[in-house]
Amino acid sequence: MIEISSAAFADTKPHYRILDGLRGVAALMVIWYHVFEAFATSPYDQGFNHGYLAVDFFFILSGFVIGYAYDDRWGKMKKKDFFKRRLIRLQPMIIMGAVLGAVTFFIQGGVMWNGTRVAVSMIMIALLLQLFLIPAIPGSGAEVRGNGEMFPLNGPSWSLFFEYIGNILYALILRRLSTKALTVLVVIAGAGLAVFAVGNFSGFGHLGVGWTMADYNLIGGFLRLLFSFSAGLLMSRVFRPVRIRGVFWICSLAVIVLLSMPYIGNGDSPWMNGLYDAVCVILIFPVLVYLGASGMTTDKITTGMCKWLGDISYPLYIVHYPFMYLFYAYVWKNGLTFVQTWPLTLVVFFGNILLAYLCLKLYDEPVRRFLTKRFSPQ
Repeated sequence: MIEISSAAFADTKPHYRILDGLRGVAALMVIWYHVFEAFATSPYDQGFNHGYLAVDFFFILSGFVIGYAYDDRWGKMKKKDFFKRRLIRLQPMIIMGAVLGAVTFFIQGGVMWNGTRVAVSMIMIALLLQLFLIPAIPGSGAEVRGNGEMFPLNGPSWSLFFEYIGNILYALILRRLSTKALTVLVVIAGAGLAVFAVGNFSGFGHLGVGWTMADYNLIGGFLRLLFSFSAGLLMSRVFRPVRIRGVFWICSLAVIVLLSMPYIGNGDSPWMNGLYDAVCVILIFPVLVYLGASGMTTDKITTGMCKWLGDISYPLYIVHYPFMYLFYAYVWKNGLTFVQTWPLTLVVFFGNILLAYLCLKLYDEPVRRFLTKRFSPQ
C-alpha cells in the first residue's frame, strides 16, 4: 500500500519517500546552522558552516518533484489550477511564520538589533509585507531589524519568495522548454553560479545569498534558484532509477557531512570556499537527489522516518527562525558561548521540532484540507 506524504497534500501522485526524508534531514541541518550563527563573528569562524546550502538542495528537490507531479497534467490542468495548488501547499505556513515572527519581535522588545525602538505601525507594515512575501527594502521603515533582511520578521522566507518565482517560471516558461533547451539553460545557469561563488561576489566566498536586496544578493539568489530548480526539473525528465541498497542512510550521511563542514580556507582565499559551494550545488546535490529518487524504503523504520521527516520539513523550516531571533538576542546580550548555553540550545532545537509538528497537525494539514476541498480541482 502506497502512503501519501503530508508534503503532497494537494497532489494525487505518491511521493518519493526517500526524497521526503532527505528534505527533512536538510531542514534539521538548517536549524543547527542557525544555532551556531549565534556564536560566530563572521562566516569565516562559524564552525557549523554550510547549512545555507540546504536551500539549494531544497530548490533541486522542488524542481524534481514539481516536474514529476505536474509535467504530464498540463493537457487537463490550467495555469490557475497549478497556482491554486502551490498556494495551498505553501501559503498557510508562510502566514504562520509571519505571525510568529511578529509575536517574537514584540517579545524581544520591538527594537532593532542596535536597540532603536520600532514604531508599532512599522511592525504592522512589516507583517503585512511578510504575509504577502513582499520584500522590505534595506533601510526602509518596514526593515524593522536593521540588518537588511528582505523579510525581517522571519528571515528564511526569502527562499519561499524565490520558490514562488520558480513556480511562476515553471508554469509560464520552463515547462514549455524542450529537454535540449532546458539542458542548455542548466549549463548556463550552472556556469553563472560557479562564477558567482568562486569570484566572491558575495564578499565572503560563499553562496549564502538571496536573503537581502543589498549588493549582489538578488542576483545570487536568482542564480541559486535558476540552476537548482531547472536542474531538478531536467532530472525529472531524464530520470532512470539506479538501485543502491541503503540509499537513504548513505545520502543522509552525505547531506549531514556536506552541510556541517567548516569554512574552507580563510578570508584571504575566499575562492576555496566558493569552489566548495559550487561543487556541492552543481555536482554533488543533483547526484544525491537522483540516487534518493532511485531508492526505495524496504523496512518500516526507514519508511516511517522518511515520512515523518518529510512531513515536518517545511513547517520546521518556516517556524524555527522567529525563535532563533530570541536565542540570538539572549546570547549576544549576555556574551555567552556554546558551552555555556548547550542545554538551552537543545531546548531550542527540540522545541522547534515539537512546534513544527504541532503546526503541521493542528494548523497546516487542516487548513490545506479545507482549502483543497474548497478551491483545488481534483
